Amino acid sequence: MKPKKETGFTLIELMVTVAIVGILAAIAYPSYLEQIRRTRRADAQGALLGLSNAMERYFTENNRYTGAAGTTATPADTGAPRIYATQSPLDGTAKYYNLTISAAAAASFTLNAAPISTSAQNGDKCGTFTLTHTGARGISGGASGVTSADCWR
Repeated sequence: MKPKKETGFTLIELMVTVAIVGILAAIAYPSYLEQIRRTRRADAQGALLGLSNAMERYFTENNRYTGAAGTTATPADTGAPRIYATQSPLDGTAKYYNLTISAAAAASFTLNAAPISTSAQNGDKCGTFTLTHTGARGISGGASGVTSADCWR
């Protein structure tokens, strides 16, 4: 009688497989994280556009973007908005951007979406997104060499 031939993986085959999986993971994981960051940036941009629409609706009714001094039912001159959500994304429990209004005059505003310092978006290459009453889109505080065209896609 012949002895049975053992089948299975050798240690070398197993080590090659582990090495290949490790290399693929080292390439795929950073790409995955960047896609997640891009999705969060798109949520923040959408929230800024929604807040801009809310500001325009308010302007249509009141002929100004900011409220009269001392009122609390109107958009704030600076800081968190009162007519819209204060963080992005608008739904869900995890928030990645704070939405704020900067209005120096009654006829203009700049909206900001700044990464929350304790969130995964802190240190993102695009930094803070800005949107003005004229529709001008920009970024501030991002990595050097990154333009608003790179981030506002």
